[in-house]
Parts: sequence; structure tokens; C-alpha cells
Amino acid sequence: MEQVLVETEKRRKREINIDPSLQWSQWQLLDSILPTGGFAHSFGLEAAIQARLVSGPDDLQNFVIHLLENTGSLLLPFVYSATMNPTLDNWQKLDRILDATLSNEVGRKASVSQGSSLIRVAASVFTELPSLKSMRDGCIGSGVVSFHHAPVFGIICGLLGMDSGTSQRAYIFMTMRDVISAATRLNLVGPLGAAVLQHRVAYVAESMVKKWMDRSVEDACQTAPLLDTIQGCHTYLFSRLFCS
Repeated sequence: MEQVLVETEKRRKREINIDPSLQWSQWQLLDSILPTGGFAHSFGLEAAIQARLVSGPDDLQNFVIHLLENTGSLLLPFVYSATMNPTLDNWQKLDRILDATLSNEVGRKASVSQGSSLIRVAASVFTELPSLKSMRDGCIGSGVVSFHHAPVFGIICGLLGMDSGTSQRAYIFMTMRDVISAATRLNLVGPLGAAVLQHRVAYVAESMVKKWMDRSVEDACQTAPLLDTIQGCHTYLFSRLFCS
């Protein structure tokens, strides 16, 4: 038993970077103060409200749960693959695959917008990662990559020494945080109700991560096509607060 514990601890230390200075950067990556543009998007929630698919707290909770499952099934494989191999060649391959996978034009544009903002901010803030800036500078204007958000996030996590499990949980957390924030600004729920909802859904989010984590990009799939369709209608809204 002792030998098993020793081997487990050795494996944990190999997987998890415990450098305290890097941990500060890892936390900052998840901080809402980082100006990556995530709060400009509602992930289709605004369109769902106007289509009367979401009209109250219960509907909102169901929407968030389905969104998290769809994010897990479709995007976590790209976060995982990029985290495990944060190299230029792998990033370019993942970006091309995701660009071909996203059939929703609104969602594709939102992914590119968020990813472009994230890598621009990260290259400026995390100066301890010179390779991140060189990768960005080498790809701007080349047309080789579209800067989709999930692979960019995974690359940054990998370069910051974040283990794959944490990076995937972080991605689901950011999605949950942003969509609930959008619901607050759309007056669907108050700040306290939003905090309660986030805590309640966290248990479901963990099950989503365990269900979809550590999968290859070949396994990426849609589990909530209705949400994808609704998001695609966002540009047809007469008035809108969010970009997607």
C-alpha cells in the first residue's frame, strides 16, 4: 500500500506544476478582471429568452446544464489536446479541426473573437511565456489559424503548467460563470440568485467534466443541437445586448 501511495504522489507531482509563481498566473487566467471579452457573449441565452425557451430561473438552470454538457462534449477535447501538447503545430491542427467542426456561424465568430482577445491579453500579461507571444505574432495575418477560443485556452493552460484535469474544469467553470453573468445582466436572475444557481449547478458541472474529460478531438460532438440552432438566430434579433 505504501508503495502505491508513493507512486501516486510521484505521478501527481509530475502532472501538477506546484511552482507558486505560476499558480498566481493560473488564478489570474480565471479572474473575471482579465479583459478577454467573455462577458460580451451570452452563449445563445439572449436569443433563447426572446424565443421564449427561457423565461425563468428553472428554465435558466436547464439551459445552463445543457450548455455545459454541449461545451464538454464539443470543446473539452480541444482544451485537453492543447493542454497536453501546447506546441505551434498542434495548435494549428486543432484550430483547423474546430473551425471545420463549428457549423453555427454565430458560435464560430464568438469563438474566434474570444480566442483572439484571450491570446492577445495573455501574450501581454504573461510575459514569462515568451513562446506564447512568438506563436501569436507568427500567426497574425497568416490565415493559418482562426484563433478559436478552446485551443487557445488549452495552450495557455499547458504553458502555465496547469494539469489537464484542472484546465478542463477551468474551461467549464468559465463557461458557467459567463452565461450566469449574462443572465444577471438580462434581468433573468438577481446577483444573489445567480450565486446560488452557480453553486447548485457546480455539482452537475463536475459530473459533466468527468463524463467528457480526456477525450480526443475525434470524439468531439454536439449534444444540444437546439441550443446551437437558437444561438444561430442571434443575429436576427431586433435588439440585442450581447454579441452572441
